[in-house]
Amino acid sequence: MIEVHGIRKRYGTLEVLKGVDLSVAKGEVVSIVGASGAGKTTLLQILGTLEKADSGTLAINGEEVTKLGSKALSAFRNRHIGFVFQFHHLLPEFTALENVMMPGLIAGRSMNECAPRAEELLTRLNVIGRKEHKPNQLSGGEQQRVAVARALFNSPSVVLADEPSGNLDSAHAKELHQLFFDLRKELGQTFVIVTHNEELAEMADRRLVMRDGVI
Repeated sequence: MIEVHGIRKRYGTLEVLKGVDLSVAKGEVVSIVGASGAGKTTLLQILGTLEKADSGTLAINGEEVTKLGSKALSAFRNRHIGFVFQFHHLLPEFTALENVMMPGLIAGRSMNECAPRAEELLTRLNVIGRKEHKPNQLSGGEQQRVAVARALFNSPSVVLADEPSGNLDSAHAKELHQLFFDLRKELGQTFVIVTHNEELAEMADRRLVMRDGVI
């Protein structure tokens, strides 16, 4: 489902990724751990097509995304990749429901088309009662569930999570970790998770360690 070969990335004189190879199967939950500066977030950004590698290949669902132009790449990212970040990145002026609909709206669908899917996801993630609340009216755990719903909106091929529980207390972190595995069981969802949380890392199907720019 994800095939990475020989990915290298340099910022100035600093070589961050030094030839990364990675294969992730559909429905797999993979955690990536390692010290700060090991290249984990850079790799995740390249997997998410937010950054371009200097060399190497990246294929998602059999499509070589490194060959796509910027417009096609943006459309591919919106359709096939979901993102969950440590600090949620919800849009403060919009309600939970509107935030979840955003990937559909970006794709050109109407609010009337998007609302049922957003409500379905908020219901599945047990935050439907907060759909009309804005992010500053939600708890940290609720905000992260809304962010997960947004990531799932387009039924992406893979969800990429960067320290998803890093800003949550231990109780909400445990709930979020279990949610990922529930979604894998129910939807066959694929996850690649960068984390410093060893409990989450050990729950994954595979725990990969990045050190000095390689896995």
